Amino acid sequence: MGSQSQRPTRVPLLTARHKALLLSWARQHYHYTVDDWKHVDWSDESRFQLYRTDARVRTLGQFQQNNATPRALRVVTKWLQEHSSDFRHSHWPPKSPEMNIIEDIRDALLQAVEKRSPPPRTPMDLWTVLKDEWCELPPRYLQTLMESMPHRVAALLCVRGGSTRY
Repeated sequence: MGSQSQRPTRVPLLTARHKALLLSWARQHYHYTVDDWKHVDWSDESRFQLYRTDARVRTLGQFQQNNATPRALRVVTKWLQEHSSDFRHSHWPPKSPEMNIIEDIRDALLQAVEKRSPPPRTPMDLWTVLKDEWCELPPRYLQTLMESMPHRVAALLCVRGGSTRY
């Protein structure tokens, strides 16, 4: 009947400790300019479901550690140790998805994959579709996300480490 569903907003449960860590992180990064954020490498690990079969796909492109699960952290830590001369590693507070623009990119990719007809049927099909959709992301969209980082940090300061609209 013309109604559309919308994904619920993901808001992590923040303890007083999480808020303190987020606030401290925001204070440390408040001085970052858009150009500074362009030199941050971002990543995340996402799970996409193919007909009740999970296919875990690392959305690498750049690297940002956001204190993920212990298993993911071990994999990332090992990789970082092997490539330590290539990256400057920075610690990100736990429960901070709104500070990771990869979350927005992942959502855009997921929406694009869901619109595919026919949908990807195998993990390899999914990987191909994700790469194709990644290449189709408008550069202006990515630039806008990067330009949002100073605003995201400022918003985090305003709510003293609490949840933001991002």
